[in-house]
Amino acid sequence: MPLSPRDIHDKEFSTGFRGYNVDEVNEFLDQIIKDFEQLMKEKRELEERMALMNERLDHYKNLEENLSKSILVAQETAEEVKNNARKESQLVLKEAEKNADRIVNEALAKSRRIAIEIEELKKRASVYRMRFRTLLEAQLEMLENGDWDDLEKATSTLE
Repeated sequence: MPLSPRDIHDKEFSTGFRGYNVDEVNEFLDQIIKDFEQLMKEKRELEERMALMNERLDHYKNLEENLSKSILVAQETAEEVKNNARKESQLVLKEAEKNADRIVNEALAKSRRIAIEIEELKKRASVYRMRFRTLLEAQLEMLENGDWDDLEKATSTLE
């Protein structure tokens, strides 16, 4: 068992003829040296281990910091992508509305042209009907007129 500072403090050497027993003192010093060497070795190992742990801790702190930055960048990028998608969808919507308005306006214009053409055709049909009626009435009048009777007489005399 390693010596404690109290053990060293409380250690009493027996006195011999010329003072302390040299062998006991040397033995005690050897024990102290051995214990201190062991303690120094353990201290060195613990310091190395602590340095390694601190190095790992720094590595993990850097890793954590990098991950936090990456997460922030990913969140910002996601937000930017959402904003861009929103803007693009608004542009697509506006473009679709413009196209719809253009198509509606073209359809209305075509509808107006067709309506005008229909009115024009109705007028032509009315004029044609009137002319045809006039022609028929003129033909009926000619048939009812006595000129045909004269023509029939003239034809029968020629035969």
